[in-house]
Amino acid sequence: MASLLLAGGGTAGHVNPLLACSHALLERGHDVAAVGTPDGLEADLVPRAGLDLIEIEKVPFPRRPDGAALRFPARLRAAIKASEAAIDRVGADAVVGFGGYVSTPVYLAARRRRLPIIVHEANAKPGIANRLGARLTSHVAVTFPGTPLPHATVTGLPLRPELEALAARLSDPVTRAQAAFDAKQERGWAADAPVLLVFGGSLGAASLNAALAEAVGTLVTRGIHVIHLTGRGKTDEAYRAQADLPASQRGMYAVSEYAHDMAAAFAAAGAVVCRSGAATVCEIGALGIPALYVPLPHGNGEQALNAAAAVAAGAATVVGDADLTPALLTHHAERMLLDPEAGPRMIEAARGIGIADGAARLVALVEAAL
Repeated sequence: MASLLLAGGGTAGHVNPLLACSHALLERGHDVAAVGTPDGLEADLVPRAGLDLIEIEKVPFPRRPDGAALRFPARLRAAIKASEAAIDRVGADAVVGFGGYVSTPVYLAARRRRLPIIVHEANAKPGIANRLGARLTSHVAVTFPGTPLPHATVTGLPLRPELEALAARLSDPVTRAQAAFDAKQERGWAADAPVLLVFGGSLGAASLNAALAEAVGTLVTRGIHVIHLTGRGKTDEAYRAQADLPASQRGMYAVSEYAHDMAAAFAAAGAVVCRSGAATVCEIGALGIPALYVPLPHGNGEQALNAAAAVAAGAATVVGDADLTPALLTHHAERMLLDPEAGPRMIEAARGIGIADGAARLVALVEAAL
């Protein structure tokens, strides 16, 4: 068995795949530690998962010729030295990077020590750190086909264990029906209730929240039950819409800031409306749930690219943030949930491209590199 040093941080998109991979590596008997920064999500999530976190300084790439650019070479050298110390501390046989600023010095330190480097890129559009890392190794895992990195092998995204287990249940029609029944029963809903899950991440999405608040009256009138995860501090509009519903229909609209049990929310859902971050797209694809994706309207366009394969396969539809209206949301919800042909067709399409064993595939790539 090997000692492995995992690097990644800053956002959930880097940290969650790292944690899912670490879980699979530990199950295989490997020793695992992680490198991160003290101000990223990893500072909380990695120790909470029971992993040793070795902290190094965050060294952002300079974007303009200023004082930070002048200090960058010295800061990077210090971070590489700290990464070498982390390698020595755990006796690492290889490093596995998931992107984010922290991965760059770890890749360079591993290169100095002539250790195997394994890169995992979650997004369809790679970040700077993984573009560099992929030049230093032939062991490159990607989530989406067509990701422009050399030596890329499509492994999918390592899923959280509870979602990997749910994906296995949903892959069989009998256990899928039972999982949906159990999840709906917990909410007091009928087994045959069509359920729409709408969420915009932990911070919510204003455009999704606003469109759904206006559309929910029509949706529940047509028999669609709705789980709405508004994001922290953003329930007011949804609660007003809920209060405006007839008393007999208010129970069909479940509002909360976030889900303590996201697997149960997914199990109940017959369709999803959400953003298209890499993890979200991969989880929904692996679970075989039809989706309407509304990519973030800013950034580098990676969210639209993340959804491209699902759209091309017929498992999902994309609507621009500025184009989302209550009527359009209602149209797509009805198509996914009430159309007897469209919904099942989208489920089958998702099954054709969804990858539920991304963690096992990545672990196999890691072990082949040792």
